[in-house]
Amino acid sequence: MASLPSMRNSSGSDATTAVVVFSTLVAVSGSFCYGIAVGYSSPAEAGIMEDLGLSIAAYSVFGSIMTIGGMLGAILSGKIADIFGRRNVMWLAELICTLGWLAIAFAKDALWLDSGRLLIGFGAGIISYVIPIYVAEISPKDFRGVFTAFHQLMNTFGCSLAYFFGNVIPWRVLALIGVIPCVLQLIGLFFIPESPRWLVKIGNEKEFETTLQNLRGKGADISQEAAEIRDHIEISQKHSEARLLNLFQRRYANSLIIGVGLMLLQQFGGASAMAYYTSSIFEKAGASGSIGSRGIAIIQIPAVITSVLLMDKAGRKPLLMISACGMAFGCFLIGLSFYLKICHLLHYFSSYVPELESLAGIPFVIMSEIFPINVKASAGSLVILICWSCSWIVTYTFNFMMQWSSAGTFFIFSGIGFFTVLFVAKIVPETKGRTLEEIQDSIITSFAGLR
Repeated sequence: MASLPSMRNSSGSDATTAVVVFSTLVAVSGSFCYGIAVGYSSPAEAGIMEDLGLSIAAYSVFGSIMTIGGMLGAILSGKIADIFGRRNVMWLAELICTLGWLAIAFAKDALWLDSGRLLIGFGAGIISYVIPIYVAEISPKDFRGVFTAFHQLMNTFGCSLAYFFGNVIPWRVLALIGVIPCVLQLIGLFFIPESPRWLVKIGNEKEFETTLQNLRGKGADISQEAAEIRDHIEISQKHSEARLLNLFQRRYANSLIIGVGLMLLQQFGGASAMAYYTSSIFEKAGASGSIGSRGIAIIQIPAVITSVLLMDKAGRKPLLMISACGMAFGCFLIGLSFYLKICHLLHYFSSYVPELESLAGIPFVIMSEIFPINVKASAGSLVILICWSCSWIVTYTFNFMMQWSSAGTFFIFSGIGFFTVLFVAKIVPETKGRTLEEIQDSIITSFAGLR
């Protein structure tokens, strides 16, 4: 398919083609499903508890069990993506999510609800790893940040849809809406290529060249990019396939610190707490939960679109630093409003959400770029597992923290946000405009230089 002229005038191998665009859109349909699942539990709470007679404790299990499924999916995600390929694993994840949504939509009791939510969490745990990895591996270097950030964009769209419509449509209908992006991806996956880097890894040279040529355009010269991919994978595979304990070798220390550190700081900075408890935060402040949720649904879409558009222009590192600083300041204002009992929470929350959306997406972009292919499966699984584990800790403890001190909770989030600024400034490299192989080599080299 011909290169899209709006993206690049050159016919070089860094051009963006319709194949890349279509493949990315198919892949991030899974992110849309994930977003609906994240936003589902808040607006569906009243309807489910009334229709099925659930207690608060039973509904809390339903709300939090998705993170347990996510942890299980994360453990397996990297390994099965390496064995069966990125495309096949996306298909598996969406099939599991489809079954989960159907179990919720036709649930007669708490067991069906919890089973469905657990299945969705398992699929989402796989999606969290494989979609950013796949998109990063097919994208040209000059547009990789934009395309990989579409994972967070579609996640936000799905979450906003659940927030906005969940209060006006039945919870069973909302669950059926969750099936739609799953089915679209299941169909679309038959028409997109496999990751060229995975094809080289398994030794399928013929399909690798054909796939890379299709991704870059028929007139593109792919010889240099193909040679770089082959050389880097050949060097990487001279090192044994990394098991979990082997990840802690010194050569991978920088990449692991960056990936794990960003996910820890993202979650302990309040990302999941905001998504899962938006309505209750507003209600605790004396405002309408449904109106507050809809307001946030509207605000967060332009916020994440701006982040996507700036990803390959401003770069990952400046966006991370600006968003972390804004997040810290926004949390401080929310904490102050609780402490002083000032009813301006929506205003402060509105200033906080754009920074949160930027911070939420960029760690997944960087995670998809920094690990060599011989450790990508184990390292990616570990990073996503930590993300889901920290998400469970935060979502489980958030209500207890708010009972302890609403102001104190957000002051803690604020402190973590300011620490994130320092972490990004000192540790995280800029990856804009560089091939995956250049990024990974530079991280290993920079660590060697510090020894």
